[in-house]
Amino acid sequence: MDERAEIASAKEAADNPLVLAFGRLQGAANRLEYILGRALEEECGISHLMFEVLLILGRAEGAGLSMRAIAQEQVLTTGGATRLVDRMEAAGLVERAEDPGDRRGRLVRLTELGEQTAVRASRVHVENIRRYFLAPLPPEDHDRFAEDLRILSHSARDVLPRLP
Repeated sequence: MDERAEIASAKEAADNPLVLAFGRLQGAANRLEYILGRALEEECGISHLMFEVLLILGRAEGAGLSMRAIAQEQVLTTGGATRLVDRMEAAGLVERAEDPGDRRGRLVRLTELGEQTAVRASRVHVENIRRYFLAPLPPEDHDRFAEDLRILSHSARDVLPRLP
């Protein structure tokens, strides 16, 4: 792919190999998000974003995470993270607890129902990842593809501004 291609028309822009490659990545991600997210909603009663927060909290263990840490992980505003956690708390998936390191702070942590939901949703999600994400690719490419995605994700994360 010629990274220095000059673009002089809308047709050249639309046919640029880099633009096409990124568009395919974005299109695949959007379609897979829809397919896998819908399965989580239908089979587990949670959105894909809620599932991601359950996973973030599952990785954190212990006392929980601050709203800011959740927002940073999900590239949300703290207000957006608060509204999401409010809905998750109302559903019994998470609870807020005092932050032992900050008397004014609150931490978010999984409830027992949140833990059970994370496990059940993960089983559904893994099966759908196998079916829709890995099965179309040659098996010998799976590990390299996963590593390339990790590199892209970390590279993009490192460019994003950190929340204050």
